[in-house]
Amino acid sequence: VQPNNYSTFYDDQRQNWSIMFESEKAAVDFSKQVCIAKCNSSPGLDSVLWQDLLLGEGQGVEGGDSLEVAYTGWLFHNNGLGQVFDSNVNKDKLLRLKLGSGKVIKGWEEGMVGMKKGGRRYLIIPPAWAYGAQGVAGRVPPDSTLVFEVEVRRVKLAKECSASDGLSVSSRDSPAPSPIPSSEGFSAD
Repeated sequence: VQPNNYSTFYDDQRQNWSIMFESEKAAVDFSKQVCIAKCNSSPGLDSVLWQDLLLGEGQGVEGGDSLEVAYTGWLFHNNGLGQVFDSNVNKDKLLRLKLGSGKVIKGWEEGMVGMKKGGRRYLIIPPAWAYGAQGVAGRVPPDSTLVFEVEVRRVKLAKECSASDGLSVSSRDSPAPSPIPSSEGFSAD
C-alpha cells in the first residue's frame, strides 16, 4: 500500500509491480482480497497473516506502546469472511491496549507490531494465535480462524523517541519480514 491509491507488490523473481486504483476504497478492497488469497493459498496457516490497508504516520509501534484501536472481527468461513463476531467501530469507546502485555490474543500482539497512528491493517489469525480449541462461548467456535480489520487511532510510545544511538529508529521500521516491500525507496510517481 502506497500513498495516492497505489499498491506495490513483487513476484517470485523479486520484480516490482505497481497498481494504481481509482479510489482509496478500491485499493483497500483489493488489498483485503490479496490477504484472503494469500491465506487460501497457504497449505496450513501457522502464523498471523497481515496486509496493510493504510500506512498511517509517525513511529511504528512495538511492545510496551499503548494504543487505542477501532476494530471489526469476522469468523473466517468457506475461504472468506463469515459473520462479524465483534466490533467497536460504531461505538463511542475505542479498545485500549498495551502491546506485549498479554491482555489481547497473541495474533493481535504479533500482527499490530509496526503499525502507525492512522494506519489500518487486515489480520488473518489462525486458531493457535487466537482462541484455540476452547473458542469463546456463544461467539467464536472452537478452532476458528479469525479476520480483523484494525485501525490505530491513538498511540503513546513507551519511550518517546529517545533514540540517541541512531539504531532504534531504523530497527523499528522493519519489525518482521514482510511479503510486501517497504515504502522506502519508492516515490509516489
